[in-house]
Amino acid sequence: MLNKRISLIALGMLSATQAMANDQAESKGFVEDSSLKVLLRNAYINRDYKDGRADKAEWGQAAIGTFSSGFTQGTVGVGVDAFGLYALRLDGGKGRTGAQGIDFFKKGDSGNAADDLSKGGAAVKFRVSSTTLTYGDQMPALPVLSYDNSRLLPESYTGTLITSKEIKGLELNAGRFTAESRKSAEGRDSGGLKSINVLGGSYQFTEQFKAALYASDVEDVLKKQYVNANYVFPIDKDQSLTLDFNGYRTKLDDSYVRESGATGDDNKIWSLAATFATGPHSFTLAHQRSTGDSNLGYAYGGYQKDQGRVGDGGNTIYLANSYWSDFNAEDERSWQLGYGLDFTAFGVPGLSYNFAYVRGDNITTSTSEGGTEREIFNQFKYVVQSGPAKDLSVKLRSSILRVSQKSSEYNVSGNEVRVFVDYPINIF
Repeated sequence: MLNKRISLIALGMLSATQAMANDQAESKGFVEDSSLKVLLRNAYINRDYKDGRADKAEWGQAAIGTFSSGFTQGTVGVGVDAFGLYALRLDGGKGRTGAQGIDFFKKGDSGNAADDLSKGGAAVKFRVSSTTLTYGDQMPALPVLSYDNSRLLPESYTGTLITSKEIKGLELNAGRFTAESRKSAEGRDSGGLKSINVLGGSYQFTEQFKAALYASDVEDVLKKQYVNANYVFPIDKDQSLTLDFNGYRTKLDDSYVRESGATGDDNKIWSLAATFATGPHSFTLAHQRSTGDSNLGYAYGGYQKDQGRVGDGGNTIYLANSYWSDFNAEDERSWQLGYGLDFTAFGVPGLSYNFAYVRGDNITTSTSEGGTEREIFNQFKYVVQSGPAKDLSVKLRSSILRVSQKSSEYNVSGNEVRVFVDYPINIF
């Protein structure tokens, strides 16, 4: 059982004797290494659908406060992490709220979205050498459990996570989480998750080559494995070619197949991206492919109770062709042409632009085969470099998504606009 393997590996982490690093020895103290940060976020998403369904839009203001203490000195360091979240709805009423993909404010039993929401969480942490055990409310960012921070408020999970960095270049993670806090709702168990076990790690083999391997088990839902290999070929002083491979294998539990109405239980999806960087420019060519017999394609994120989804984090899709659409349907194949520009070389530090065109085909649904979809993605981002508003960022992105009639069961055509203004403040 994965749960038993996690316990054994965790024991091995904590009893490691040939440590290459000892972060605890460098501890300055509980107070001395502590920090308090507040992120002010103003976010707006608008979706103009093209199939006759009502357009959706939400706009809100959030304050995200995070406190992280240092560790007490000694062989075993003890510390505390905590966060407090508040969101105020500025728009999204009168039927415009409720889009599954926006999800700033969850609809209540009355059918109306909340005017505001607030929640918080805390975790206690222990460190021996360079191994840390954290228990409580957390925001894990792992390939098989990655919390969503791409909306107004972030998701969070309650459980235990052990992270070990005893050997230089090697990071190991093992954990178990038993509750999920939905980004658009209050409470610690608003996501419908029973439990999820995670296990894996990454290793920096050389300065150019890094690889990762992870696995997860979502109780009564699915088991998932992930593999990554990333290699950077230096070409010249300001030129490089990066190859990045990511892949998932998902196996749905039999009970979940019956309850969700899925046509099969297996999916494999992978992407390979090649990015050539030269000066301020980057050019990307990527291919992504989904295979298997599950009509759910690659399943991730969402909230089981009311969406029939997985519950393993809204960002748990470390794949190349994930924008508005994830290009993750059954049997789907997709290609991407991407371009990036850093305006620093043109005298505007902090300003960047990204473009991508992605086309997917061979989509299978319960009623058809050979469906297609295509997306044009554009994003400008500016980060203030100095002055009172230093680090304030403004991000404007748009997507034009067109889905063929054969693929209408899987996805929907539309135009999307997102505007995010983030202002991080370091209190101490």
